[in-house]
Amino acid sequence: MKQMGFIGAGSMAEAMIKGLVKSGAMEPEAIFVTNQSNTARLRELSETYGVCGEADTAKVAARSDTLVLAMKPKDAADGMAALRPYLRKDQLLISVLAGIPIHTIQHYAGLELPVVRAMPNTSAAIQKSATAFAASPLVTKEQMREAADLFATVGSVAIVEESALDAVTAVAGSGPAFVYRFVEALQASAAELGLPEETAKQLIIDMMSGAAQMLETGRNPSVMRKEITSAGG
Repeated sequence: MKQMGFIGAGSMAEAMIKGLVKSGAMEPEAIFVTNQSNTARLRELSETYGVCGEADTAKVAARSDTLVLAMKPKDAADGMAALRPYLRKDQLLISVLAGIPIHTIQHYAGLELPVVRAMPNTSAAIQKSATAFAASPLVTKEQMREAADLFATVGSVAIVEESALDAVTAVAGSGPAFVYRFVEALQASAAELGLPEETAKQLIIDMMSGAAQMLETGRNPSVMRKEITSAGG
């Protein structure tokens, strides 16, 4: 049975762990998770999902066929320095570290090994992320499938060239923040117009859901917008 280790135990790591366990893609005992010092968090994940919380990073690296780099980007250099002595050339590194390119990850690793760089978004928490990933030349077809299967447990998946990942970050990674800001503005306007807060909230949620489903029909969004905003309409 292949084993996967998560370096970092934050919300993104939890979303992926939840997806893997809930979907049955991996057995909980084949999943390891570690972080710098928060053993209470490791215990929480172990109790919730049945995975193996491990304070010793070296043990996680030694046991894992795939390592998911899910620490904070600012901690990447130090985190990888701790991992470096235990990395193997046959291990797959999957990075969800925003803004850190593949060549930098390989530099931190100190050796050439297969790396997948991915950009999920916060909707991974409810298995609705729109994730894109790119792979280094050393990534095999089997490892590509493994990465795609991992991210499929938290939403949709697209494979892109690494040069496109900054655009993906802007559109799919940061995009939800623009949606939430739009919703905030709608809620404020609804309050000014006298709508009860809970009524306005539910109307906005249903409107957003309906609009998203209209987009899924494939119709041109410009055409649909003009149908609503036509003069005298």
